Amino acid sequence: MTRLHFASALLPSGWANDVQVVITAGAIAEVTPGVAPSSGDERHTIALPGLASLHGHAFQRGMAGLAELRGESTDTFWTWRETMYRFALAMTPDDVATVATQLYVEMLEQGFTRVGEFHYLHHDHDGSPYADLAEMAARIAQAAETSGIGLTLLPSFYAHGGFGGAAPHAGQRRFICSVDRFAALMAASRSAIATLPGANIGIAPHSLRAVAPDELAAIIPLADGGPVHIHVAEQVKEVEDCLAWSGQRPVQWLLDRAPVDRRWCLIHATHTTNEEITAFAETGAVAGLCPITEANLGDGIFPAREFVDAGGRFGVGTDSNVLIGVADELRQLEYGQRLKHRQRNVLSGSAGMSTGRTLLDHALAGGAQALAQATVGLAPGARADIVTLDAAHPSLAGRTHDAVIDGWIFAAGSGAIDCVWAGGNKVVEGGRHRLRQAARERFSAAVRRLVA
Repeated sequence: MTRLHFASALLPSGWANDVQVVITAGAIAEVTPGVAPSSGDERHTIALPGLASLHGHAFQRGMAGLAELRGESTDTFWTWRETMYRFALAMTPDDVATVATQLYVEMLEQGFTRVGEFHYLHHDHDGSPYADLAEMAARIAQAAETSGIGLTLLPSFYAHGGFGGAAPHAGQRRFICSVDRFAALMAASRSAIATLPGANIGIAPHSLRAVAPDELAAIIPLADGGPVHIHVAEQVKEVEDCLAWSGQRPVQWLLDRAPVDRRWCLIHATHTTNEEITAFAETGAVAGLCPITEANLGDGIFPAREFVDAGGRFGVGTDSNVLIGVADELRQLEYGQRLKHRQRNVLSGSAGMSTGRTLLDHALAGGAQALAQATVGLAPGARADIVTLDAAHPSLAGRTHDAVIDGWIFAAGSGAIDCVWAGGNKVVEGGRHRLRQAARERFSAAVRRLVA
């Protein structure tokens, strides 16, 4: 049993002072506000719930910053993708574990305590399956266990190189599955995470360009009630190609032809019409927004204000993992809306509301729903995922309650995080993960070899 005491803590009911939290077997057993610290309590000043990164591809952390050299033609998502393919084709299972461990260490240091791993690097270098179909998934689970982060594994089904069942690109050969192979991969992946505390699994049809309609219908039952995530409408070209193939835009096609509901998470959904936004919000599905990656790739800006006004739910992810941070993603989300609408505090909701608090509340609830976490936050029964802030940080000086969140997100950034508990284990102290140095050394050695 662990007992923590916080001078101020953000509970589901709002801010409370003098809060004692008791942790047992990785979960929060008791939350008692308004009590003085006892002799056995570990004391901290400001506590927030840990958040989920609901979408990302761990292997891409190894290539962060490697696609920033302009090519002969206009650089876009599609040219960036060629760099990604080359990097993916070079990685071994050990490389995947090493890179994922570094990423998850960084996530924990930056306030993410659970990750939704949209995992599509399945096979050997030549595209043939490993003897254990879940070899790569097991390495993701290994990295999660080593780092301490909570894992929602989302094996991705990828069969085609474009709409209408186009043949896959040679660079995609490590991703490709038939429906039968994917069913076997799902079974093996369930076994790979079976002993990992707090882990769960869903499925991730990659995109409408990579999954034919009959295949989508066939694989959805493999989620077995778990989450269903899919990339959709990230790029204008994707929308144009979908229109040429089906006569419908991607989001419209999904809403009309797939059983989209609260279990679903539509990743990006950047290029959507007002009608699509309204219908999307009505399904109860989550918009999986990755503002830093969407900016880095030149995707565009999701109509977040319109979606929230329609009652939509969103969470944030780190996607290509070019930069990691809860504060960074939430800040970029709001700043994108400010640039689009030429206004300030766009996503705050209403007069007198803190923008940082509103963003945090949405991301906490949306991330939990997208990763099938029934109870989250600093509440009994929730996984003990807790982030403390350094009250001595200059950008938090003189601030209390919601103003602390605003100071963290918009002024302090990552330097304000002090300690992090994930599943009840204190994995970050003084802003440093317990494995930071070892993880960095292994990561650096692997990446030097991969980019040589």
